Amino acid sequence: MSPAGTLVLGTRGSRLALTQSETCAEKLRARGLRVEVRVVRTTSDHRPETPLSVIDRRDVFTRQLDEALLAGEIDLAVHSLKDVPTELPDGIVLAAISGRHDPSDALISEAGWDVDGLPGGSTVATGSLRRRAQLLHRRPDLNIVEIRGNVETRVRKMRDGDADAIVLARAGLERLGLTAQVPHAVLSPNVMLPAVGQGFLVAAALVDHPLREDIRGALNDEAGERSALTERAMLRTLEGGCRVPVGALALVRREEVRLRGLVASPDGALMYEGEAAGREPDEVGGRLARELLDQGAGIVLGEIREVRSS
Repeated sequence: MSPAGTLVLGTRGSRLALTQSETCAEKLRARGLRVEVRVVRTTSDHRPETPLSVIDRRDVFTRQLDEALLAGEIDLAVHSLKDVPTELPDGIVLAAISGRHDPSDALISEAGWDVDGLPGGSTVATGSLRRRAQLLHRRPDLNIVEIRGNVETRVRKMRDGDADAIVLARAGLERLGLTAQVPHAVLSPNVMLPAVGQGFLVAAALVDHPLREDIRGALNDEAGERSALTERAMLRTLEGGCRVPVGALALVRREEVRLRGLVASPDGALMYEGEAAGREPDEVGGRLARELLDQGAGIVLGEIREVRSS
């Protein structure tokens, strides 16, 4: 913490990231803490045109913020949880996990098509292997292309003719206030299972930060935390990082957490799915991951790792 007693909150510089960080900053200020928001450029910002599936780093959105935390330049970093690797650098913890916005994906097109309504052979843009795989599993006739950029940039590229439709997290549209301005169809989990942690914000901090508990008290949601930890336990057991075609959705009902998960091949031809339920997030997530591996999901994940390492 700075000598003036101000918490320095690190964030990426996109409008969405700044909006998310300011939401967290206001909650911290409501607890009587002074907060300064500071922009830190990350790997993804330095390589804006390189497809995410090609950048073989799990920390593409977080590395420089982690380094700033460890160097004492910032006190906490706010991320979209879906961008945070399951293995954190030594000394860094997830101090708080927010309540969840809508975890669904949204198919954006001028006509507001849903997946089944897309004309045959339509071009759909996404930077996510998970989205690509599930789209092709349901609609193998689609032409899936890569896209990068923030929400506004992707929508502009679609409207400029780069694609007939794009897929984004609906939570991003909500946080930017764009749900009424951008025609879209909300994709149910039965059509597209979301990314691990999609819809959550997370605050990372040093394990020994003196205000870690204050940060947690201001920002953490217990039910959201249980759901998020269950999904991340599944991903960690799969050793998938966050750049692989893995989907998950956990829901907490009273004391029980119920988890759906899948692993798909990038071309959508193979899909391994399952469900698990129980009380302990780590146990439920790990159990479902092992079931998916037993089905054959490890072959898909191994092939992806082999391609990236070659």
